[in-house]
Amino acid sequence: MQEFIHNIGDYWQQFLLIASAHLLAVMSPGPDFAIVMRQSLVFGKRFAIITSLGIGLAIFVHVAYAVLGIGLLIQSTEWLFKLIQLAGAGYLIYIGYSALQAKPDNSSANAASQSGKAKALDKRNIMTDRKAFRQGFVTNVLNPKATLFFLSLFTTLVDATTPLAVQSFYGIWMAVVTAAWFVFLSYILASNKVRGFFAQFGHWIDRILGGFLIALALFLLWSIIN
Repeated sequence: MQEFIHNIGDYWQQFLLIASAHLLAVMSPGPDFAIVMRQSLVFGKRFAIITSLGIGLAIFVHVAYAVLGIGLLIQSTEWLFKLIQLAGAGYLIYIGYSALQAKPDNSSANAASQSGKAKALDKRNIMTDRKAFRQGFVTNVLNPKATLFFLSLFTTLVDATTPLAVQSFYGIWMAVVTAAWFVFLSYILASNKVRGFFAQFGHWIDRILGGFLIALALFLLWSIIN
């Protein structure tokens, strides 16, 4: 333990650079942000938080292949990297298409025939804890920008002499910060004011988010072709 603390002390400048670069990357809009926003506005805070935890856990996958050198193999094997890119684009299109199917909330017209509890149960049939977690995890793991980010991070900012324990600490830190950021967003987006606005314009917001995800996927496909 003392050796680990000593190692961290030796690499604090490296840690600050990595932590700062990662925080800026996490806070920038992208597929993770879009999926958490959709979960929060459509299905509520609970599912958004679970999705956020899935995103946070996915960070360990990126860190693992970056530390073990598997990432360099993926990057140098053109067909394998393109396959991962295609899988990521396909998944974004799937989620985006689902969002485009959003319809206006007719809860006021159906209030007499459907109770609030029944509507909540209906939403649970659409989204489950496992599905919410899987969407967050898969969205992040298959995000090629995340792959390139972690590869560049660990090849440019992390020295070859950096102990494995210190690199593991970097991974844990980034996973926790990622999950915490998106959990924070889940709370903000689930506030009464935001949800009140969404009750009126929610289907349009959902469609816009769906279009955004599909646009990201198409841009990714275009970059693969070119």
